Amino acid sequence: MEDKQKTLYEPNKYCIQDVTTIYIGAKYSLGEILDAEEIPFKLRLLVERDIMPKADAQDSLESHLYYLEPDSFLVKLYEQLKAKVKINIIEEKRSLLGKAKKMYTTQNVSVKKLAEMNFAEKQKKGVVVQELMVSKLSLLGM
Repeated sequence: MEDKQKTLYEPNKYCIQDVTTIYIGAKYSLGEILDAEEIPFKLRLLVERDIMPKADAQDSLESHLYYLEPDSFLVKLYEQLKAKVKINIIEEKRSLLGKAKKMYTTQNVSVKKLAEMNFAEKQKKGVVVQELMVSKLSLLGM
């Protein structure tokens, strides 16, 4: 009898690559990133060598990015990687009749821009981090 391997898919725990970018779901903990085979080796090495000493292995990527300080070394590292973050944010939209309606919209912002928002502003806008996008070319240069 064959042993069939069962793959468990969890929401926002993924790694997808296209020609220029690596997309990592924000629900991964930093420790899980080190163990995930689908994440490229160079990125796992970068997490182990540069990010883990300044963060906890149990932190999710979502909380790690959410609470970054704007002047930290990690923000500079993410800038070098040309990393962007996909976030959901509450914005007020107006209909044709002028009624205001609050809706979640998806935006891609730089890690620096996310870090520059203070905690109260993030809570007011209802910021939810969905994924980290890293440039393959920048990763190659690290």
